[in-house]
Amino acid sequence: MAIAFKGVIQEDIRQSVPDWEPYKQPQAPDGAPNVLYLVWDDIGFGTFDLFGGLVEAPAMRRIADMGVKFTNFHTTALCSPTRSCLLTGRNATSNGMACVAEMTSGFPGSNGRIPFENASLAEVLVERGWNTYALGKWHLVPSDEANLASSKRHWPLGRGFERFYGFLGGEADQWYPDLFHDNHPVEPPATPEQGYHLSKDLADKAIQFIREAKAIAPEKPWFTYFCPGAGHAPHHIFKEWADKYAGRFDDGYEVYRQLTLRRQIELGIMPEGTELTPINPHGEPEATGPEGQPWPLTDFVRPWDSLSDDEKRLFARMAEVFAGFVAYTDAQIGRLLDYLEESGQLENTVIVAVSDNGASAEGGPNGSMNEMNFFNGVPDDITENLRHLDDMGSPKTYNHYPSGWAWAFNAPFKYWKRWVSYEGGIADPMIVAWPRGIQQRGETRHQYVHAIDIVPTVYDLLGVRPPAVVKGVEQSPIEGASFRRVLEDPQAPPPRDTQFYTMLGTRGIWHDGWHAATAHPPAPSNWSHFEQDVWELYDLREDRSENRDLAGRHPEKLDELKRLWSSEAEKYHGLPLDDRSPVEILNTPRPQLAAPRDRYVYYPGCADVPEAAAVNIRGRSYSVIAEVRLDTPEARGVLFSHGGRFGGHSLYLLDGHVTYVYNWLGRMEQKVSSPDPVGPGDHTFSVAFQAHERDQQGSTHGTLALYVDDRKVAESGIKTQPGNFSLVGEGLAVGRDASQPVSADYGPPFEFLGGTIRQVVVDVSGEAFADVEKELIGMFHRD
Repeated sequence: MAIAFKGVIQEDIRQSVPDWEPYKQPQAPDGAPNVLYLVWDDIGFGTFDLFGGLVEAPAMRRIADMGVKFTNFHTTALCSPTRSCLLTGRNATSNGMACVAEMTSGFPGSNGRIPFENASLAEVLVERGWNTYALGKWHLVPSDEANLASSKRHWPLGRGFERFYGFLGGEADQWYPDLFHDNHPVEPPATPEQGYHLSKDLADKAIQFIREAKAIAPEKPWFTYFCPGAGHAPHHIFKEWADKYAGRFDDGYEVYRQLTLRRQIELGIMPEGTELTPINPHGEPEATGPEGQPWPLTDFVRPWDSLSDDEKRLFARMAEVFAGFVAYTDAQIGRLLDYLEESGQLENTVIVAVSDNGASAEGGPNGSMNEMNFFNGVPDDITENLRHLDDMGSPKTYNHYPSGWAWAFNAPFKYWKRWVSYEGGIADPMIVAWPRGIQQRGETRHQYVHAIDIVPTVYDLLGVRPPAVVKGVEQSPIEGASFRRVLEDPQAPPPRDTQFYTMLGTRGIWHDGWHAATAHPPAPSNWSHFEQDVWELYDLREDRSENRDLAGRHPEKLDELKRLWSSEAEKYHGLPLDDRSPVEILNTPRPQLAAPRDRYVYYPGCADVPEAAAVNIRGRSYSVIAEVRLDTPEARGVLFSHGGRFGGHSLYLLDGHVTYVYNWLGRMEQKVSSPDPVGPGDHTFSVAFQAHERDQQGSTHGTLALYVDDRKVAESGIKTQPGNFSLVGEGLAVGRDASQPVSADYGPPFEFLGGTIRQVVVDVSGEAFADVEKELIGMFHRD
């Protein structure tokens, strides 16, 4: 509400009385604390050593020693939905985030846009005198709004943050991240060869943001939302950090689960008598759905004793690399804590450290050297993975461990990220500390808490009443509840008695310690027939690991909870359910700023175009035509690139030869090249792919021709990917390939030198290529 002017206005300023009150900046109360969110990615319950795992996390232990550790904290089983809860205090489906922001389906619960009546914590605090900073992963903007032509209304600066440094999508290459500073793209400040890693960069920038403001206003508090990429794929890390864990995972993931549960019981995290469930408890992969649908190929675990020695060595190294990645990131968080302590700020900082969901099984049963295989519906190949064993974690891989480690890092729970049916997807580590304001030190709490409860708790700790109106928009009720009493009293009741869940076709409901859920695998199951789902029932007060299904013993309780799920789903926009494959979901038509067209024109010197906003060549015939002037026989570099090392295509000039590569999921560089070098002058370099047929994996096979001016100089059969080159980064560019290179022929950015690129046209009309080329040559001459 605007403050009325109470001064006196006369004709002459000398007789007038000013009133500065309506124009002053918002000021927080004296002594108001800072707020630091530390949001980890894909860290399962049994990962950190302080939660019984093997991954050393001294920074997290440091926070726990000065605060309270929670053993019954829950999320939504996926990143965007959980992060929307963490920032608004409302359910994911109330925020339009039923799934990740790239996988929207156009319904109130799944549109990828947090409504403005659900204000973020940043939007509230910035208007009350806090500085607000977001660093690292955002993932709260739909892909059709994640480009430079789009509205920035749902970017961090549009949702209450004053400064942003990080990546907009769900993951980032840790060596070559797709970085944004505020509202514009920027290049990383160094290369991997110079020691660059995103986790260190984010910690450096967080310290910089805080320090720059403190130099001007030392007493002004801040809210920092710090979200590193760890431990989401790709698991990128320096070899020496992975080597610190050499041999520690050699006994396999089943032994890891047993040892972790034993430590959890010793630490008081799990009660005596907690039992482990068997892996593959539904008989997967042989299990089938109600209509005989197969169990998803990605959602089962290969028993450790069924692996060959080479496979055991490969799988163990995958865990070592993951552990090194997480430990290195924890060390960077430790540097941030050191700065806060040395500058006298740590004592008065509320710290909330969480993971956004359980450990991820997106590597499938064999693990992956390229996580994009999962999103293209293409199984990983053990032989291919073994070939890259020594490169794992380096810029040459986009790696992810196998599903067995997801099961283990979620110990003692079953299943993983994407599943809300079981604790493995939704039960995650959480630590809360505030040295000045919370007296408890090194204590543990077992009360049920959900991600939507954090915002109201922070408001409670800060003494901030949730506003009725934010930026002129009337606010919806906050759906979470404060657990401040739980922080202060280990005997306090949980803040609420009910929480509903839905994610990718899975369903669950928690009520007074009971958990009812469906045994329906998440996408990419494609089972549908949700009315035939088998429901299971667990009493989490006696059986945290969900080892004993009580549905047969308590049918009345199960019916009560099923009705309660339906009621909550209706209240919070929980329908429709969606268990389609990632390829189907990602290829769902969505709003675009410009309607799809037959020809797209791109120019040099522009920022990369994200894949969601670029021309779509998947499963179709296409042509790429570059108009170029060569000033010297030594001209070289990339003319056009889209994608990167793990999937993409590139047209470039090397040693005088025009070359085109289609890189199929990082496994196969399909190349055509002009037999003769091309001399100086004006040229049109073109490739044309004519699609013929699609195989069972969804890849499109066809014939590719390379043209120099109006002459065909090479031809070859190739196949193209069914899905995205990348979910984030690796956009379309003219005149360079700035991130991971599409071809091993060159290193990034391989900028075009020795001539001028006028424009590049990509044609997807399906017309005969010769006609397209003639028309374009005529267009060039007319321009």
